[in-house]
Amino acid sequence: MPSHRPEAGMVIDGFVLDEKLRQGGMATLWRVHRDGNESASSLLMKIPILGDNNDPTAIVGFEVEQMIMPKLAGIHVPQFIASGDFAAQPYIVMELLEGESLRARLDAAPLSWQDVVDIGVKVATALHDLHRQHVVHLDIKPSNIMFRPTGEAVLIDYGLARHDYLPDLLAEEFRLPMGTGPYISPEQVLHIRNDPRSDLFALGVMLYHLATGQRPHGNPDTVRGLRQRLWHEPAPPRICNPAVPPWLQEIILHCLEVNPDRRYASAAQLAFELQHPEQVILTERANKMQRTGVLASALRWLAAIGKEAEPQQSATTQLQRAPILMVALDVMQGSETLAETLRNVTRRIVLTSPGARLACVTVQKINRIGMDVHVDQEGHNLHVKHLVALKHWARLLGVAEDKITYHVLEAPDAAAAIIDYAQVNHVDHIVIGSRGSSVLRRYLGSVSSQVVAQAECTVTVVKSSGAK
Repeated sequence: MPSHRPEAGMVIDGFVLDEKLRQGGMATLWRVHRDGNESASSLLMKIPILGDNNDPTAIVGFEVEQMIMPKLAGIHVPQFIASGDFAAQPYIVMELLEGESLRARLDAAPLSWQDVVDIGVKVATALHDLHRQHVVHLDIKPSNIMFRPTGEAVLIDYGLARHDYLPDLLAEEFRLPMGTGPYISPEQVLHIRNDPRSDLFALGVMLYHLATGQRPHGNPDTVRGLRQRLWHEPAPPRICNPAVPPWLQEIILHCLEVNPDRRYASAAQLAFELQHPEQVILTERANKMQRTGVLASALRWLAAIGKEAEPQQSATTQLQRAPILMVALDVMQGSETLAETLRNVTRRIVLTSPGARLACVTVQKINRIGMDVHVDQEGHNLHVKHLVALKHWARLLGVAEDKITYHVLEAPDAAAAIIDYAQVNHVDHIVIGSRGSSVLRRYLGSVSSQVVAQAECTVTVVKSSGAK
């Protein structure tokens, strides 16, 4: 794990830190160059902030970005250069995009409809290219959109993204909706993260803001506030800005439909209509000049309640293709003998299920009441320390990178956390280590015995002679 705070002049894996460009709540951005090649173009290094009170979602999100970015290509994404593991110094190096993000244009809103259309076409084109690469961004907002000197939109920051063929770490570990309040789609509020039309909803929010100077659903900061978009329609853009053409209002409200089936089928279709307004079929959306009535909102509210129980069809399909295996181990206190035995058993089970997904899980104990300590005596982030140890244990399993994931659960009750994780993520088989018997464990009940008693799936308990 990193032992020094990044500073100008430091060399990390052959990259020299030149200048800190920006520091956010989750990461710092540095201008860097390759060591020994000062004449080369500058690059951008993104380094996560690891320390006390750091949000675990930021760490997991950084892992997601490390997984997805190497698989992206083309003019609409930053070129990936390199990344570093949490065991040494986590980072991502990519091409440096000069200039400001789209966020700066919001201060001038409302823009002319021509400018709104120009921005919309460029972003929709970039989204179509991204979706063709099997990625849903899920955090489309002005600050995550930049433009090349040649005009093309570039989509940045993939910490919340979902790749069709990679594990969805965020959905597996966290329950709350992920995203930026004003731009989260209704289905994201319902924990559905695999629909590319979610990005079209976010683009619709941006177009609305650029055209009117207002956000269609405000800036909610609670789950209750987010849920209101399931039944509340925004004010038609032409109420806020009469200069908005009816066809543009039609397009914007088309993007903001609650039901994704009523939105554009693809970003390419959205881009086409923005470029050919004469081809836009005007519906009641185009001439709407008032919000939906109370009765219609009430019906929407009732329909939204029913959506709670709707399954994610793509997840169900994935489960039919292959089982999900989970191995639970204590990376901080378990014995080396037990760890090796558990690894051998896990390897044998994986070999018998070549299409399986393996989730490696450990639990970082936290207090039920009182202050939790997030760093050790040497200042190392405990969540990262558990993560590094878990990856070290799994290294010898020989499982392909796209078939294995790592999860540090923070909970006061290890057994309850394991059982809950297995239930939420539809685990088919749990493999868990048992450190042997003792008077205390017989009296209180071991973690493994609680998992066996309460888990809804098959459980294999692994013991090792001499493991205490």
